[in-house]
Parts: sequence; structure tokens; C-alpha cells
Amino acid sequence: MTQPPPPPNQPPQQPGFGPPQEPPAQPPAAPGGPDLNKAPEPGYGYPQAPSAPATPATPAAPQPPVAPQGPGYGYPQQPPAAGYGYPGQPPAAGYGYPAPPQQPGPYGQPGYGYPQPPTMPMQPQPGGGGKKFNAQLAIIVSAVVAIALIVGGGVWYASSSGKDDDKKNTADGGDGKNKTNGGDGGGTGGGSAGAKEKAPADTASKVLFQVPAPKVPKDTTSISTSGSWLTDTVYAKSGIAEIVGYDRAKGTEKWTIDLPGPVCEATNHVTEDNKTAITFKPAMPTKENPQSCTQVALIDLAAGQEVWTKTAKTGTMPISFSNVTIGGGTVAAGSTSGGAAWEVATGKQLWAPKTSDSCYDSGYGGGEKLVAVRKCGSYEQRQLHIQNIDPKTGKVITEYKMDEGIEYAAVVSSDPLVVAADVGDTAGDGSGISDFFSIDNKTGKLRTRISAPGDDFAARCDAIYKLEKCTGLTVGNDRLYIATEEHEGAGGALSETNEVVAFDLATGKQTGQRADAGEDYTIVPLRMDGANVIAYKRPPYDKGGQIVSIDGKTFKQTTLLENPATETVRDVEARMSPEYAEILFSGGGLYMSDVYASDFTSASDDKEYLVIAFGTS
Repeated sequence: MTQPPPPPNQPPQQPGFGPPQEPPAQPPAAPGGPDLNKAPEPGYGYPQAPSAPATPATPAAPQPPVAPQGPGYGYPQQPPAAGYGYPGQPPAAGYGYPAPPQQPGPYGQPGYGYPQPPTMPMQPQPGGGGKKFNAQLAIIVSAVVAIALIVGGGVWYASSSGKDDDKKNTADGGDGKNKTNGGDGGGTGGGSAGAKEKAPADTASKVLFQVPAPKVPKDTTSISTSGSWLTDTVYAKSGIAEIVGYDRAKGTEKWTIDLPGPVCEATNHVTEDNKTAITFKPAMPTKENPQSCTQVALIDLAAGQEVWTKTAKTGTMPISFSNVTIGGGTVAAGSTSGGAAWEVATGKQLWAPKTSDSCYDSGYGGGEKLVAVRKCGSYEQRQLHIQNIDPKTGKVITEYKMDEGIEYAAVVSSDPLVVAADVGDTAGDGSGISDFFSIDNKTGKLRTRISAPGDDFAARCDAIYKLEKCTGLTVGNDRLYIATEEHEGAGGALSETNEVVAFDLATGKQTGQRADAGEDYTIVPLRMDGANVIAYKRPPYDKGGQIVSIDGKTFKQTTLLENPATETVRDVEARMSPEYAEILFSGGGLYMSDVYASDFTSASDDKEYLVIAFGTS
């Protein structure tokens, strides 16, 4: 692909997060920040008594379809023209484009509320001065993302002969082992045990390459470009109806996988032999036929091949999938109308949920294990069952039943098992999170419940459709690392900053560790690197962003990369908000990409980019 011209001119926008330290006393509140010592106000659902593993209930009848709608994942910076698709008007049933969650909050102790039908977040425009966006400081344009929910047939795991129409396609590997996209998984010890990321002699980065935003088809408002992955040699990114593998250092195209329609959803999990999974549409959407996300494919990121593609049905109707993941050598895809699971190595269907009168799987979380979020009961008496399941058979190994009334839950981590929920619609900020639940995978019992009020913490999850899509947090060392909300810094009202703090997943208490973003920066945890936390620091308007490694034991920060402060580069980086963009870092390379292409970006006078990549020498 030809090298795109330099980035656009626009002021950056700021999200935020920060640092932590050991368990003892709670750290004092930073100037203008949340009080880490305050106890939460009594309220809905203090931690419930852990329930013992339970067997799944008999399935029941599906719910009638409901077409949710709300501000979309918030990508567009200006309102696009009306039309089918991402932002704008709610698409027809099966358009298959999930709406994102809202924002979560800060520190907190056990307690807090009950679930909510989450509303979607709104995307801030890059603003000047790197200040937290709000109604006074930034222009917010909502992008409506809607999906018509198909009748939710209940689900019950059952073995399936899985009629394979692609038996000739096979994939190597499939041993069930996964690795973190762009790095390794979380460590168990302190310090830098198992860490691979090292600080270079010179942390100053340069722009390696940029990929221009693709033009969307005529009369199309917006199209998904969800999905980006890193291998040792390739950076792979979804485009419009394609996945392209770029040389990590040069940006030259190494391979292209053409698809008949856009990618709808992509898992962030990658097997040890560089396989991942996506869902996509069987054809390009049109006003007359927006298409549904019926296709599930295994992608070989090393070879640049579509290994196999499968579909599943509920009765005679193809299932439109809203989420997909990989865990334990199995690809699992779910939706309100059913799901299915296939063997990574062969594409053979392993099991599929059966219809039930009152229960269905809303989706799955992958990684080291495979977790199902199963919904039972009517809307007002909903109960979620968090199930650790056998990836090969779908059999429930252990199960935790959440309090009634919690409508949605996201899988933050499958091992250790952590889920996030907005209990009683108390988050109040669109994050989809008021509480985290730490669950024992072996017994199905609740270990602890962590209150994370939306006013204090800046993590967010899309618990409605994309059950694994969480930002502003990571899990490792049996701890939850989470960004706090931005608050006034030492410079007063014109200065904002935040921190990353840590919660013990066994006790639910803060460890006392805190990593500060620094004046006018906001810090966002990205992933674990052994026992260390890799985080991105979103900069003020006149500086470049940074990647830091936070030592898991001492919480000392080491800068691994710092981006150029030139205006044109800053403008592009500023558009890649950590709350919405995909940000990957490994081996001295930082890759930031958008998750949609719209008619607005196509018509903009400013040069828009799908990808910007940075690297140190």
C-alpha cells in the first residue's frame, strides 16, 4: 500500500488513568481527586453470599425481539449523513453492529448497586489542552449504533455432530493455549518476573507508517473496521471487507485476506501459533439489505489465510453473532438468538446451545479458559449465570449466580475469573461498570466484590454485546489494575491528571499501590507483561504520548516509548482515544487504529487515518 501523507491538524483529546502500590493503608486522595479512604454509601446489593457451583437450569422460551438503540460506540467526530449503518439511524434487524457501553468510575469498596440496560458512550472530539472532555470542554457527537435483537432462544449446551462443509480446511495448533495480543499474559509474582518489554537506549519514537482511512461505499454511513493483532513480524488490521497484514517496521503489505463483507467483531485473543477469530457479513451491506453477521472465521495471522469459515442456525434461521472469542482450543460465538462452538484445529462444530424457555447465552469470554454469560428469567427478574465451561463439550464445570436484576455482565478475565456489571444502573456514566465480581473458577463461589463507582474510575465495558470489550483496566498477579477518573491536578482547574490503582482479587481491597500519570497526562492500563503492567499515557496538547511499564511489585514506572511532539503527528494520535481505538504495543512498536470508517472521514478536508504506527530505534 502506498505510504499516506502526514497526519491531520487537530488538537488532541484526553482520557485518563494512573498508578498504585502495596496493600496496607489506602493512599491519600490526589489533589482534587477521589477520596480513596471513603466508604461507599450503603446501597443496592452489598456482596452476596457466594453460591456453590450449580447445574444449569432447564432452558426456557426465547424472549421477544427488542431493538436496542443508543449513542453508538461514539466514533464519528461529526454527525454523519443519515443512512443505514453504524452511526445514525438504527439499522434493520440483523445489521449486527453492537452498541458500546458507557463509562465507569473510580475507586471504591464493596457495595453498590444493581444492573442496568447499559447505554452507549459518546465519542469526544479531540479537544485542546488535553483536558477531560465534557459538555463545557468538548464537542460531543453521538454515533448511534443499533442492533435488532433476534428472538432469544434459551440455551443449553449440547454435543453437536456439526455438519462440516469445509472438512478439507484444517488448522495446526489448537492446544488451547493463548497469548496476549501483542505480548504475554499476566504474571503471578511481583517485580518484572516474566516481563519481556525492555526500555531502549533511546525512548524517542518516530512514525513508522500510517494507513489512510478507507473510503466507504456510496450511500453508506459507517462500516466496521474492528480488529487488530500483532505477531513477531506482522501487524494485522481489518479494513473494509478485508484484513491486511503489514510489515511491523515498514508498513508494506505482506498479505491481504479479502472478505465478501465487513468484519463485525474480532476477538483480541490469539493462539500461540497466531490464530484468531472474527465474525463478518456474507456480503456488503446496502440500504435494502444491511446484512447480518452470520459468518465465523478462523484467521491465520502468520500465513495470512482464512483457515475456515462456519455458520450456525437456530431452527432454519442463520444466527447473527454479536460476539466471538477463543479459549481452550475452541472458537465460541454467541448472540441473543443462539451460539455455537468449533474446534480451532479442524473447524469441526463441537457443541451448540439448545433453545430453552427461559435461558440463553448472551456470549462468551475466552483466553486461558472459556466462560459463558447465561441469561435466565424475564427482563425484570433477570438472573445471570457466570459459567466456567469445558471448551470441548460445553459442559458446565462451575457456575456463579449473580443477584436478580443484573441485566448485563462483561468478562474482564477468564482466569482469574473477573466479571464487571452495572448493578442497579448505579454507574451513572455510561461505563457499564459499578462493580467487579471476583469468582473462584474451581468452585464457582464469589471470592469478593469490588465497588467501582463511576465518579472515581475510568474503566468501561460493553456488556451488552461485546462481552470482552473492556478498556482502562487489566488483570494479573491476582489483582485488578484500573484507571481512575481524571481530576484536578497540581495546576488547579486548568490541569487534569489521574492514576492507576490496584485491587486484590482475593480480598477486594486496594493494595495501596498507585501509579501517577503526571501533570496533564492521563494513564490507561493496556495489558500485562509478565508481572508488570503496560500502560499508555495520553499527553497534553503540546506533547506526544508515552508507553510505560509499571513494576508489579514496586509500581515504579519505566518509560518504554515517547512519541513525537510535532503538531501533525499529535493531531493523528489525539484522534485515537484509548476508550474507542485499538492500541497495541510490543517490542518497541506502538500501533493505534480506528474501529470504523465513515462517510464523514471520507469527506473530511483533513487527512484521516485508519492506523498510525510508532517505533523506537
